[in-house]
Parts: sequence; C-alpha cells; structure tokens
Amino acid sequence: MPFVQAHRLILQPLALAAGLLLAGAAQAQSLQELYDAARGYDATYLAFRNTADAAAARAAQAESLLRPTLGLSASGTQARNDPPVGGAVNSRTLAAGLQGRYSVYNAANLPTIDKARRALGIAQTDLETAEQDLIVRLATAYFDVLAAKDALTTSQANKAAIAEQLASAKRNFEVGTATITDTREAQARYDLAVAQELAADNDLRVKRVTLDQFVGRAGVEPKGLAQPVALPALPSDQVETWVATADEQHPGVRKARMGLEIAQLDTEIARAGNKPTLDASATLGAQNLHNSLNGAAAAATGVGTSKAASIGLTLTYPIYTGGLTQNRIKETLVLEDKARNDLDFARRSVAEATRRAFFGVQSLKAQVSAYEAAEASTKLALEATQLGYKVGVRVNLDVLNAQTQLFSTQRDLAKARYDVVVNSLRLRQASGQLRAEDLTAVNTLLVR
Repeated sequence: MPFVQAHRLILQPLALAAGLLLAGAAQAQSLQELYDAARGYDATYLAFRNTADAAAARAAQAESLLRPTLGLSASGTQARNDPPVGGAVNSRTLAAGLQGRYSVYNAANLPTIDKARRALGIAQTDLETAEQDLIVRLATAYFDVLAAKDALTTSQANKAAIAEQLASAKRNFEVGTATITDTREAQARYDLAVAQELAADNDLRVKRVTLDQFVGRAGVEPKGLAQPVALPALPSDQVETWVATADEQHPGVRKARMGLEIAQLDTEIARAGNKPTLDASATLGAQNLHNSLNGAAAAATGVGTSKAASIGLTLTYPIYTGGLTQNRIKETLVLEDKARNDLDFARRSVAEATRRAFFGVQSLKAQVSAYEAAEASTKLALEATQLGYKVGVRVNLDVLNAQTQLFSTQRDLAKARYDVVVNSLRLRQASGQLRAEDLTAVNTLLVR
C-alpha cells in the first residue's frame, strides 16, 4: 500500500468527524442553552420547585400564630306568634358583631414557627439537590451523544479503511502477490465493521432520544469539544479539602442537620403540652329588635337597638391528659436519636461519595494522558505496519489489526475526555458545590 495512502487512512476519522461537526454547526447548542431549556421542561425538577413553593406558603401560615385574629358575624331572624305572645304578633331581630382573639402565651407557638421555617429549608435543599441532579443528568446525556457520534464516526472510518484494504488484497491476489487468506481476512474484518457501524448508528439514535426528552425538542445537536482539547484542572488536588467542603455544603448533610433540629423542636412542642396557655379575647356587637307593639308595651319588651362589648383573658392549665403528653415526649426523644443517626449516615455517605468521585476524576485524567500517548504511538505503528506490508515483511492481517487499534484508541480517548468533564461535575455534586454557573466553564471547552 502506498505511503501516502497510509497517511490518508490515519487522518480519515478526523476528517469525517470534522465534516459532521461543520454540517451541524448551525443547529448546535451549548450545554448552558440546553440547561436553561431543561429547567422549564424537566418534570422532576419542576415537581421539586412546586414542593418548595408549597413549603414557603406553609411557613407563612405558621407565622399567623403570633398575630391576632378578627372575625365578623351577622344574623337576622323573623318570627310570627300565633296566638300573640305579650301582645306581639310579629318580631324581627338583627344582630352583628366583631370577635377578636390573640394568643398571649403558648409555649408551642415559637417552636412550631421554627419547625415550619426548617421544613422550608429542607424543601429548598431538595430543590438544590434536584437542580444538581438535572445538571449531571443533562451533561451525561449531552456527552453521551457526542461519544456515540465519535463511535459512529470511528466505525465508519474503520469500515472505509478496511474496504480499501480489502480492495488492495483482492488486487494483490489477482496479480499473484498475495494469498487468498489475505482476502478472506479482510472480508471478515469488513463484515464485522459493517455490523459495528449499524450498532453504533442505533446507539446514537437512542442517545439522541434521551437528550431530546430533557428539553422537549427533536433533533437537538450538541456542540463538540474544541480542538485542541485542554481539560481544566480541579480547584484542589487534595481529597480531604473536598470532603471538608462536602461536610459543610452538601444539601444532603444540611437536610439531615435540619431534620435533627426539627426533631428537637418536636420535643419542645410536646413538652409545651404540660404548660399553661393564655388567650385574650374581645367582642363588640349590636342588636336591633322590632315587633308589632308600640309605645310603652314595646319599651317594656326591649324593642330597639342595644350594644354590647366585652374583653377577657382565658387561662388554660392542663392537669391530666391521660398520658398523651408524656408518651408524645417519649416518642419525640426517640425520633431525636433517629435524626442524629440519619445525620451521621448522611455525613459518612457524602464523604465516601466525594472520595470516590475525586479518585475517579484523577484516574480518568490519567487515562486521558495515557490515551493521548497511545494515539501517537499507534499512528506510528500503523505507518510502520503499512510500510512493512508494502515491502512484504508484514501480512494483511497485521495492517488490519493496526488500523483497528488506532481507531479504537481515538474513540476511547474521546470518551475518556467526555468522562473527565462529566465526572468533574459529579465531583462537585458529591461535595455539594455544583452550581449552574459551573456549566459556563464547560461551555468554554466547546466549539464556538
């Protein structure tokens, strides 16, 4: 095989990838653009946002315990007496009044309000967790499509190179410079390459469907990594720094802490059942009575308009509740211990997940460096093998193996780069640091 042809086979996958990239450049969208769309479409994220809004309304409801209440009442009656009672045949009564009430002292009010506020905090941490999960899920689907495109491009380039090698083997067999074995080996490799291309094409279709469902659109086209690829360094290369940050910032740990605080407030509320309550009340009303009597008879029966006002304090002290309060306190104390154990479990789980994610990113970055070195060496190996085949010291199978090795290395290198980007986001998620702004750094790695 001519040496120029060897170079063409080496560069073929890159040329095909560039062609696909340019073909979709006009429609390509960045990860940030898709995330902005997904926040308004993803049902899971929107459900958590609705839950947080409902928790905010419940917290506002609890604030009413510290405010007075005021109500208005009105009534009217019409009566007919037959025979007349006291000389009155018909009577009509109209009444209206205002009632006010204020809790002067109730030991359960403040803890109840604090509990509602922490419940709102838990809902907000759940929303934060859902937002981080959406970022990671979307990024995973985004780069899965890019990886599937690279796999398809590699399969197509591999098939094209094997097709040329098959044609060369057939020509050499016809002129008697190669055996039928070379032709059959190349044909077998070509048939396998066709099957691999079909599988890669189907995998790309499936990955595109997954990405499309995040934003409710069809034919979403992600941008590829800009060349040359320069993966960013981690903010810290010390795993304990990440673990310490996770212990403070991770929404799961903060949720568990607030869960313990709520359990302690429940105990305080239960103990308030043994304490007195003091309520102030006030009423202001008016009544109008009219009947069929006139003059002195009417005055004697109280016909006319009357007004009344009252104000008072009501003290309630629980003496015996049938064991309700005491057993409620026992229950809340046990739930406090459970909440402490939940907090310990959350902290340990987050620390473990953070360490796993950190070492995973470090391993993947090392793999990228290894694959980059392997790509360079496999290119040289392919050139040498093709030259050896030309001069007769290598057989056709050696060339096919070298080609397959190069294409596989290029595919694995691209996949490792995508994995570094996605797992860097997972590391931030594991340590509770992942924010929507982190997608801006990812976008700088993509084609403009």
